Amino acid sequence: MIPVNTPLLNGNEQKYLNECIETGWISSEGPFVERFEQEFSAYVDRKFGVAVANGSAALDIAVQALGLAEGDEVIMPAFTIISPAFSVVRVGAVPVLVESDPLTFNMDVSLIEAKITPKTKAIIVVHIYGFPVDMDPVLELCEKHGLLLIEDAAEMHGQTYKGKKCGSFGDMSIFSFYPNKHITTGEGGMIVCNNEFFFNKCKKLRNLSFEPDKPRFIHYEMGWNYRMTNLQAAIGVAQLENIDYHIQKKREIGRAYQSNLAGLKGFQLPLEKTAYADNIYWVFALVAESESDCQQVCRKLAEKGIGTRPFFWPIHQQPVFNNKGMFKNESYPIAEKIARNGFYLPSGLGLSADDISTVCSVLKEIVQDTQ
Repeated sequence: MIPVNTPLLNGNEQKYLNECIETGWISSEGPFVERFEQEFSAYVDRKFGVAVANGSAALDIAVQALGLAEGDEVIMPAFTIISPAFSVVRVGAVPVLVESDPLTFNMDVSLIEAKITPKTKAIIVVHIYGFPVDMDPVLELCEKHGLLLIEDAAEMHGQTYKGKKCGSFGDMSIFSFYPNKHITTGEGGMIVCNNEFFFNKCKKLRNLSFEPDKPRFIHYEMGWNYRMTNLQAAIGVAQLENIDYHIQKKREIGRAYQSNLAGLKGFQLPLEKTAYADNIYWVFALVAESESDCQQVCRKLAEKGIGTRPFFWPIHQQPVFNNKGMFKNESYPIAEKIARNGFYLPSGLGLSADDISTVCSVLKEIVQDTQ
C-alpha cells in the first residue's frame, strides 16, 4: 500500500516529546507552545503567533477577532475546503463566492471587484494545492475599499509570493499543521499577525476568553478551548527545524512526477511555475477530462494499493449550505469541473523514489488500458 500521505518524523520529535514527559509539561501551559509560536511567526515574517488546536480553529478565531458579524459579506473562493465558509457562516456573515482560475485552482482575482458591495467587510484568500493567490491585486482592492484581509495559508508553509512568505499578508493569516502539511503537529494550527491588539484578542479567544487582568473563571465574552498542547508544540518545533529540507523534498517529489507523467493523455498536470511563484507541490494534483475518467482511475489505483484523494467540493454545492437556502442559482463552472474531475496522487514527505516510480507506472498502465 502506498498511502496518499505519510509524514516525515526524523528530527528531534522524540527528543522533545521525551522532554515534555520527563518534565510533566504536557498541557497547553508548557514552554514549547510559546517557543513554537515565536519561531514559526518569525519564520513567516510576522511579529506574533497564536498556536491553536487546528487550522479550522484558527479561522474561527480570526473571523471573531476581526469583528466580522451578522450581515457582513465576506468574499472567498468557490473552490476551497469548507472551513473558511463554516467560520463565516457561524458568525452570521455571508460568504460571497469567486470563480476559480483553471490552471492554479485559486480564486480568479480579476473577478473579485465585481463582487464588492457596501456590505463587504473582508476578503479571505485561500492558497490552493501548491500556488499562492496572486496577492498584489487583492491587496490593492483591500486598500481601495477599506476591506479586512484573512490569508488562509494552511497548505503553504514555506511558499513565497514574489519572494515574500505566504502568511505575511493581510490583517491575519492562518496555518494548519495536519499530518499532510509541510510541517505537522498531528493536529494543530497557528494564527499570525503584526497587530498587538489582534494578537491579544486571539490569545484570549482560544482560551475560553479568560480575562488576563480579572479574577479567574469570570467571563465577559464567548470564547473556545482551542489551545495547542505542549506535546503538539514540541513536535512542531522539531518539524520547523527541518522545514527547508521538507520543502526541498516536496519539490523533488513534484519534479519526479512531472518528469514521469509528461505527456499523460487525458489529464491536466500541475503548472510548474507562474509569474509570481514556483509550485511548492503540497500535493501532486491531476484533472481528468471527465468525472467518470477520474472515478475510474482512482478506483483502479486503489485496487492496486495506491491511495488518492479527491479535490475539495465547491462551496456553493455543499448540502449543508444548500439546505439553508444558500447559493441558489449560483454556478461556478470551473470550480465545479475541477472538483469533479480532480484528484491527487500520493504526495507525503515519506514518499520514496521507488514509490513514485510505482505510482507512475501503474497510473500509465491504467490510462493506457482505458483508452
